[in-house]
Amino acid sequence: MARKFGISTRKITGGLLAAGMLAALHVPAAEAAESAPTVNPAARAVASYQALDTYFATSQGLLLEEYPNTQQNPYSYVWPYSQAVVAAENLAGIPGIGSKWSAEAEHRLNGYEPYWNATTTPKGYDSYVRPPLGQGGDKFYDDNEWIGLNLIQHYQRTGDRSSLARAKEIFALVVHGWDTDPAHPCAGGVYWTQAPWSQDRNTVSNGPGAELGAHLYLLTKDQSYLTWAKRMYAWAQQCMLAPNGLYWDHIDLAGTVEKTQWSYNQGVMLGAGTLLYKATHDKKYLNDAKALATASLAFYNTDDRLWKQPTRFNSIYFKNLLILDSVSHDRSYKATMQAYSDRAWREVRDPATGLFHFAEGPVTLLEQSGMIQIDALLAWPRSRYDELA
Repeated sequence: MARKFGISTRKITGGLLAAGMLAALHVPAAEAAESAPTVNPAARAVASYQALDTYFATSQGLLLEEYPNTQQNPYSYVWPYSQAVVAAENLAGIPGIGSKWSAEAEHRLNGYEPYWNATTTPKGYDSYVRPPLGQGGDKFYDDNEWIGLNLIQHYQRTGDRSSLARAKEIFALVVHGWDTDPAHPCAGGVYWTQAPWSQDRNTVSNGPGAELGAHLYLLTKDQSYLTWAKRMYAWAQQCMLAPNGLYWDHIDLAGTVEKTQWSYNQGVMLGAGTLLYKATHDKKYLNDAKALATASLAFYNTDDRLWKQPTRFNSIYFKNLLILDSVSHDRSYKATMQAYSDRAWREVRDPATGLFHFAEGPVTLLEQSGMIQIDALLAWPRSRYDELA
């Protein structure tokens, strides 16, 4: 969905490939991974993060929205920034080199603070940096959920209780975003944003909300987190699940469903199913997750659809496949991820800068961060996947 302020960081055309820019993937994902030369995903992730730091760094420890920057804003919105923080956190989790990246992950986490709005009830992250650095902005529930999941992963790696405490504050905001009007079509669900120009309820505001709630339950055993996680998951299943087994995008208050099937929507729902299985031991949730993984891989590996999805969405999809893999191993999950990485490295990376050009024009922070996330997680052993959030 496109944001209606400043740069449209959700404008999908910015993440899609220019027509004819890239060749189709000519072999199945698993076959491509097996035939690819041996690569070092950790080295790829490090090189790509160093390129990010070179071209996107600004004052105040923040980052640009894109490079070259054609926007008036001197800093990125919080959604792109959060994905760079996740990239640093994924690097910090790589065995052998992670300790060298721990300080960078902390540095990037500190960069969230200019976005934090403590003047509202509930508190939460604004979409843009607040005064004196910027004008602030509307709160988006999914933006806050990505940060909450980032903080959970950081807590699971470091034991930093302040990260856990902030994740709890974010979940209170998410619950506040629940639609309480029984007259609405598909009543319930978490709204996408507090902005007055949208009353959409989205898969991507409920799936990651369910994931965050499930994580908080697993960490605290507070039943209220599990109750809300199950409620958000059930709403998405009832209102957004399509006949082909994949999830649509959102529903508005007129009852109109936007039926695009983005990869990150599938990722958050199969991740939520996996985490709810871990929380409840109810195999229904695991069966849901496995069925969605199978259906989505079949869908996206047809007609080169996965390659045509924005990388910022695919990085979330792949991470959640690994979360499922931690419970129910399937070699095709990582093989598909590896094939995607190999193709991106080969076809759209500029070796002179280390930046990924998925489209004409500036390189976006979201796409560069997405590739770092993917390659960093390819360097994680399966034994560590249960630390992902």
